[in-house]
Amino acid sequence: MSDAVSVGVLMRVFPPGLVDEVIEATGRREQRNRQLPARAMAYFAIGMALHTDGSYEDVASLVTDGLAWAERDEMPARLANKAAISHARTRLGAEPVKELFCRAAKPLVAQGAPESFLAGRRLLALDGTCLDVPDTPANEAHFGRPGTAKGERAAFPQARMVAVAECGTHAITDAEVVPYTVSEAEASSSVLARLAPGVLCLADRGIYSHTAWQNAAATGADLCWRVRANLKLPVIEALEDGSWISEIYDSVNDRKRQHPTRVRVIEYSLDDGRDNEETYRLITTIFNPEEADALQLAAAYTQRWEIETAFDELKTHQRGARGVLRSAKPELVYQEIWGHLCCHYAIRVLMYEATAGSGRDPDRASFITALHISRRTIAQQGAFSP
Repeated sequence: MSDAVSVGVLMRVFPPGLVDEVIEATGRREQRNRQLPARAMAYFAIGMALHTDGSYEDVASLVTDGLAWAERDEMPARLANKAAISHARTRLGAEPVKELFCRAAKPLVAQGAPESFLAGRRLLALDGTCLDVPDTPANEAHFGRPGTAKGERAAFPQARMVAVAECGTHAITDAEVVPYTVSEAEASSSVLARLAPGVLCLADRGIYSHTAWQNAAATGADLCWRVRANLKLPVIEALEDGSWISEIYDSVNDRKRQHPTRVRVIEYSLDDGRDNEETYRLITTIFNPEEADALQLAAAYTQRWEIETAFDELKTHQRGARGVLRSAKPELVYQEIWGHLCCHYAIRVLMYEATAGSGRDPDRASFITALHISRRTIAQQGAFSP
């Protein structure tokens, strides 16, 4: 792993050429020479996620020293103060960091890995999570905060993130970040619209609605979603593997007008030793049991938990003891979250590359170990590749 990351955790995955293209495309190119140019601040946004306990000055020093080494600049950069760094972050904004993630984040596993594919389709998991942001008037007004019991409010405003992760690697390959006041269903709609043929998207029952299902299926992607137990799924045609063909509707009135959407249903329960067995009901767009039978789809659905692990890596280990993000303004909160997503993806890329040659499962590699190595590596000037 040390050899794999020694070329630089940032510039290895987000090369300077790509960063410059994104800055140009988003109109954030500086008009005059500055101590902290846009390229340096794009790397700073990711480095801030990698070193959550470091001060602005510490992270800026690591990034500018690394960039100077990469560009063979022997003149030491003058250390910027916190105010200068804050102004530079504001000039950059969130859009370039978001665009950098969107352009770079791609699925990693090649065709054929058993835990990454089913019936020739790449397994992806979709889910949402929330992140605490600093309790400032600007953040509260923009993001909102959840309510708690007895009419009280949560301690911090929150941003909501809906993301898609590759099950075989935990690499987050698409995301949407919105205020907490935007529902998970609404936030997921744009992510679902970006699905594509050749994938099998797994999602929990909180994502399901007839509209969401139709819109996601229209992309050509296949779906396998859990639905609530009281959803009416009449047996239209029983299949030999125990699943059945059924129909879903947008509403009771739609049912009367006979505008159904056909789905295949898999129902099963898990015997985990408890008295009350939980029943799972899945619906899928894969209708042929010869492509994927009920047992295979039920087993594949367990891979949905891989995105929960990815969220835990990002929120617990990468973010560390700093449970609340550090940005006091909404635009910088978005920049910080996209920086965290870029950082997590970079570490996951390096973990995949380090294990691919050995035949090891990337799931079995330690994210914490890779994170620690990456932090040590970026702190060394020689870590950066020209």
